[in-house]
Amino acid sequence: MPGDPLPQPLPTPALRPSACPGLWRIVQALDGGISRIKLDAGTLSAVQAHAVADAAERFAGGVIEVTNRSNLQIRGIGADHAGLVACLLDAGLGPRQAAGDDVRNLMLSPAAGLDPAMLFDSRALAGQILESLQTCERFHQLSAKFAVQLDAGEDLAMLTHPHDLWLSALRLDGEVWLAFGLAGCPAEEGALGAVPLADGHALVLAVLQRFLDLATAQQARMRQLLAECGSEAFVQGLGVALRRDHAVLGWRRPRRDQARHLGVYPQRQTGRVAVGAAAPLGRLSAAQLRGAAHLASSLGDASLRMTPWQSLLLPNLAATDAELALAGLAALGLLCDPAQPLARMVACTGSAGCAKALADTKADAVQLAALLREPGPVAGIHLSGCARSCALAHRAPATLLAVGPGHYDLYFHDPAQPGLGAPGGRNLTLKEAGAQLDARLRSNPDD
Repeated sequence: MPGDPLPQPLPTPALRPSACPGLWRIVQALDGGISRIKLDAGTLSAVQAHAVADAAERFAGGVIEVTNRSNLQIRGIGADHAGLVACLLDAGLGPRQAAGDDVRNLMLSPAAGLDPAMLFDSRALAGQILESLQTCERFHQLSAKFAVQLDAGEDLAMLTHPHDLWLSALRLDGEVWLAFGLAGCPAEEGALGAVPLADGHALVLAVLQRFLDLATAQQARMRQLLAECGSEAFVQGLGVALRRDHAVLGWRRPRRDQARHLGVYPQRQTGRVAVGAAAPLGRLSAAQLRGAAHLASSLGDASLRMTPWQSLLLPNLAATDAELALAGLAALGLLCDPAQPLARMVACTGSAGCAKALADTKADAVQLAALLREPGPVAGIHLSGCARSCALAHRAPATLLAVGPGHYDLYFHDPAQPGLGAPGGRNLTLKEAGAQLDARLRSNPDD
């Protein structure tokens, strides 16, 4: 409207020390700077996707990564940091308040509001939580890694990614409640209590306030605090009315087939589907992101959803357009079929972009995919350039830990063993590792 004031850019915040990239905190790596774009529950519009692609080409090397928390990051950023940040802010990809950028760590299902199995639409509650995280000054003290998960019972949900606080929907006495746990996963740890759905926001606020009341400067994560005070003492001081009977404390969130994020996913809405495709090894080119945005605009509702499996989802497509969308995504070089070898792989940046990595994990993953003969689980093989395992927040069925260029120690996940699991071979070449992986899959067809 004429006379309306022009929107003012967010001020550049005073950045606290952290190794985590953010919108303004551009962290240097061997291949240039890294800026992380924290999306609101993994969602961005097609217009915003074009802006990210433009920024990646104008101010960086054109590499865009999908993270395991459903965010995006741009790699290879050159000297014009201010130009990159301004481009992203103009597209509405910043926080409500500059100081709130670090703490917008809330994970939802990529199918929030769409999933046939959901017990409620989590997006309204997610909006309340994100608003509080961004605008409450005290919450800006939280670590950039402190994270919350809200699970509404969707079939398409990441259930093995540890969070400082998780909330998971269950039905009790015909009503929807939210079970919660601390420093864990809803599919692996028992709930500590539950509240009615209407009290979910108040519960989150109480947990965050209590954490900040108790945590020392050295206790940035919930697991560090609980190692000292214990979960029972933490819960007893929340000041929130909790249900803690056997129906809650004995409950576990059922697991689902995690390969369902690729291909066609049915929606609750009649005649509508979502279509998913993985970024090979978590990386999108600017052209791929633009192409996906074009498909979202022409066939869907002009939105995209990033997933914690380093993939993207195009929601609200007519079921009759699903095959057309899949063909378009495949033509862009994205992975739509869980049987594709690269769909099985997760790899960190590797020595091409990280000084700590001992091997070029991205290139090695491509070679390894060509060597494998036996089908296996999606994202079942994790290549890590060092022991930090940055690319994956949970334990993969198989992990290759680099010990030198082209050589890896192999581990198979074993819940009874700490760390990466049971050793499957030391100092293996890619060919030797491929043979070991194929032999494992032949002997464990249901792994």
